[in-house]
Order: sequence, then C-alpha cells, then structure tokens
Amino acid sequence: MDGEAAVARIVVGVDGSPASYAALRWAVRYAGLVGGAVEAIAAWELPGLQNWSGPAVDMDFDADEARQRMRQELTGVLGPDSAGQVAAHLVHGNAADVLLRAAQGAEALVVGSRGRGGFARALLGSVSQHVSQYAPCPVVIVRSEPS
Repeated sequence: MDGEAAVARIVVGVDGSPASYAALRWAVRYAGLVGGAVEAIAAWELPGLQNWSGPAVDMDFDADEARQRMRQELTGVLGPDSAGQVAAHLVHGNAADVLLRAAQGAEALVVGSRGRGGFARALLGSVSQHVSQYAPCPVVIVRSEPS
C-alpha cells in the first residue's frame, strides 16, 4: 500500500434544468460528507449528426464559449467557492452514453429526475432511466426542488 486513499469521484450530469441543479447541489453535499471530488458532466451533440432530418444545423458550435457558460452556470448554482471545487467537463456525445462512460470507477452517478426535454408528467427522463439501468456504480436520481 502506498498510504494514499483514492478520492471518491462523484459524477453529476448537468443540462441546465432545475432537476440537474438540484442534483449538482446534492452531489456537492455528498462529496463533502465522503471526502470526494465532484465532476460535473454536460453532454452535447448536434441534432443533424444523428438520425435527425430537420433543417440545416448551425455547425458553428463554440466549445470554448460553451465551457465558459457552463462554468458561469456552476458558479450561479453553487456560488464561487463551491463551484471552484467542481471539475467541469463538456463532452460531445449522447448524454446517457457520456454519463455511463464517466461513471466508470465512480463512487456514485447523480442525475436529475427529468432534464430539459422531459414531459411534464414523466417521473423519470430518458437519460435518468437509462443510466439507472446500466450504470457501473450506484445512481442517485434527484428531483427538482419545489419553488
């Protein structure tokens, strides 16, 4: 043994929805209890690249600008001190697939109950349902906080 304990990784999916903000806050609180580190993951994909036959897609996606907006969003949700302790990752790909890959070796995967595309009456969104079935670690599904 080298005497160093591995830090527990807490992976949380963020998509700008109230439920993902609640999941982010939950993940930070939990990481504080277990001495873990939070990794906030936001996934993006261009609709025209995968089974979508709508109008032409704006291919001018600016990853640097998106990372900056994500960092500002984390600061807005958590405050500057807590947000500074969260590793932010913007990853290209399907949200469920990206989160499942990120969860490899994690202590827990935390997601909101419904994301931005959820139907108002749905108990679980498609991403939260998918990761709850296939994650390689425990999954925590957090509902958005009441107004």
